[in-house]
Amino acid sequence: MDYVSTRSCTSRHVVLVAFPFGTHAAPLFALACAIADAAPAVSLSLISTQRSLASLPPAPVSLSLVPIDDGLPEAADPPASEQERISLFLSALPKSLRAAMDAAVEKARGAVATCVVSDAFIWMAGDEAAEVGAPWIALWTGGPASLFAHLRTDLIRDTIGVGDQVIARHDELLSFVPALSAHRIRDLPEGIVSGEIDSLFSRLLHRIGQNIHKAAAVLFNTVRGFDPAIDAEMELCFPNPLHLGPLHLLAPSPASRPAPDAHGCLPWLDGHATASVAYVSFGSVVTPSPEELANLAQGLEASGAAFLWSLRERARELLPRGFLDRTRERGLVVGWAPQQDVLRHPAVGVFVTHCGWNSVLEAAVSGVPMVCRPFFGDQRLNGRTVAAVWGIGVGFEEGSMTEEGAVRVLETVLKSEEGKTMRGKAGELKASAAKAMQQDGSSMLNFNTLLGFAINSLTKPHK
Repeated sequence: MDYVSTRSCTSRHVVLVAFPFGTHAAPLFALACAIADAAPAVSLSLISTQRSLASLPPAPVSLSLVPIDDGLPEAADPPASEQERISLFLSALPKSLRAAMDAAVEKARGAVATCVVSDAFIWMAGDEAAEVGAPWIALWTGGPASLFAHLRTDLIRDTIGVGDQVIARHDELLSFVPALSAHRIRDLPEGIVSGEIDSLFSRLLHRIGQNIHKAAAVLFNTVRGFDPAIDAEMELCFPNPLHLGPLHLLAPSPASRPAPDAHGCLPWLDGHATASVAYVSFGSVVTPSPEELANLAQGLEASGAAFLWSLRERARELLPRGFLDRTRERGLVVGWAPQQDVLRHPAVGVFVTHCGWNSVLEAAVSGVPMVCRPFFGDQRLNGRTVAAVWGIGVGFEEGSMTEEGAVRVLETVLKSEEGKTMRGKAGELKASAAKAMQQDGSSMLNFNTLLGFAINSLTKPHK
């Protein structure tokens, strides 16, 4: 049993700040639940927008949920796009962050923040922590490769240029950035050398790279050893890089309990052979184009593979006519699936994914190979990590999904020798993650170190 020593934690107040878009809040919530489980006497506050907080599971008793101004005009129509929401939210910072920090202190009966843990996107939380003399700890919720892309933005721009200058070089490897030596120029997130480089969001990401080194510790939702090249760069860049992944397995919490299975996905999987089913999900943010959805459906049908597809109701009308009837004997299309439980099921042999980091990590630590169709942000870097660094996945050669491409990648992963090799490597990652989550494993030891920064006391040992 392991303890962090010395000071009573009854007056400790850890404030966590989540970026309220995409799936960013989930890792912060899982981390807050883990701290609450390890030290229930500590006051905890989680700051995010009301919309973001409403999407989370029920919180532990010691965790207060504190809304922050989302920046939306009260009398105006809601923004048409998520990009507009993000811009309005960012424009309201840092004034709204100060108000939310004050509200968190009030909810904690006047207890000033003794540690601030924020999504690295909210780098200005470091200034708020400095105001009260508390350490600032940053959590990078995405794939580690993307953080190094933002850390090295100036070097990358100086070396290869921006905009039209890089179009002809998009297949070149980023060999001059050690952490990204397996990745290509085309894998970089928008806003680094392409896209709207001067947008508010691109400038935010650039500022992360300039400010994150000020954090007392930088947390990563990954497992030490998954990418030794990036691990080595972390040691050079940060005084306290802490691998805590997978966060959804870190501690017993509402975030890690079995999810409801209203559509009977798990019993349906019980009726299938080991590693025979393709699980398809593009997350809650991305919906592929109608053409790609139709192509994927046709590819699934032509492949003959059994499949479980998590697809929102409004997107089903985009499927080919008669597809659901023709495939009902070997396919199940549902509005929502308990993804973590699905990926852990032995019948699942491949995950067709957009390569959001939470999904990638959940598949990797479940030992499931992937078919990658990334769309934006860090997804291309994550997909490249899956295929070129870990060797547990394959992408669409065409970039977008075609019927022929879908048949090919499913055949590769589910039926070929190459697919068997991928499953073997995925099994090694699964074993590595399980070892990291043991009491003396790297992620649990790093969590203990985090508690030393955050509260300087544990009221009960790790389990």
